[in-house]
Formats: sequence, C-alpha cells, structure tokens
Amino acid sequence: MQYIKLRVKKDFIIALKGNRLVALSPDDKCQGHFVNLESIELYPDSCCKVFLKGLDFPVMLTKQVFRNKNQSTGILYLACSNLDLTATDINTIYQKRWKVEEFHKSLKSNLALAKSPTGIPHTQKNHIFACFFAFVKLERLRIKTKLNHFALKAKLYFNAIRASFSLLQKLTIPST
Repeated sequence: MQYIKLRVKKDFIIALKGNRLVALSPDDKCQGHFVNLESIELYPDSCCKVFLKGLDFPVMLTKQVFRNKNQSTGILYLACSNLDLTATDINTIYQKRWKVEEFHKSLKSNLALAKSPTGIPHTQKNHIFACFFAFVKLERLRIKTKLNHFALKAKLYFNAIRASFSLLQKLTIPST
C-alpha cells in the first residue's frame, strides 16, 4: 500500500481483515493507540477516515454487510487511499474489480492455465489461447444454462465419467 500510494502515485482499494489494527485519529496514531477494525462502530455503506498501523497516510474505510448462501452474515472491510470517494464509489469500483478476479480464478481452476505442460514460448502461447477459447465457450454455456463455471465443470466431469463407465461395461467380457 505504501509503495502504490507514495512511489507509484496511484490510489488503491483493498479488502482488509477484521483484526487489522487502526487508529481513529492522528493523535491516536502518534500515541500508538490502535484498535481492531472489528471493534469500530462503522455502519454499512458509510465511510470514516482511519490510520492503518504501518501506513504513513490515512485511508477511507467502509464496511459491507452481506448474507451468504448458507444465510450466515459476511462482513467486508474496504480501505481506499483516495479520501474524496464515498462509500458508494468505493463499493462500485470494488465490484467492477471482482469480475476480473472471477475471470482469473476460472482460468486457473477450471481451465488449467497454470498447469501448462509446455516448455517453449510457441506452445505456451497455444496453451494460453486454448484456455481463453475454452473460457469463451464456458461463458456461452454459463449464459445459456445459468450455471457458474464450477458447476459446468462438475457436470461435464460427471457426464464424462458416466460415459466412460458405460463404455467399460460394454467392453467387459461376459462370464460363461
């Protein structure tokens, strides 16, 4: 964070864990009075300026509260180095970034981008192209079936195993 803000001169938005230590004022920071992020009274979709332990500059902090599929409550703390952004702005920018995360996760987990058996640049380029092509195919299937990439992969594996087992049954010699 230090490097991005001070050396590269760019702003960032980053997710923080609840046990991260923060000071609520410059005086608290100077005196070393830091508290856990979870202990701050911060309402969802609001912002407050805090000082993260180890950073030389303040950040805007916002909190998202959401319900998981299993009905448990999730909390996401976001820190932003641009002090002019509102909580809505921070959340909107972070959501756009999330689609990129899903893309990379699917390339790695579902399409074996990282497991390339290739060794020379030409074959590596071919492998990367094949993964991107497969991603487009998965996206088309996702839109058509309303299933995510992981569910589609599981369904494809299940059908492949069932077809293999069926063929294996046909190939076995009947006992006489």
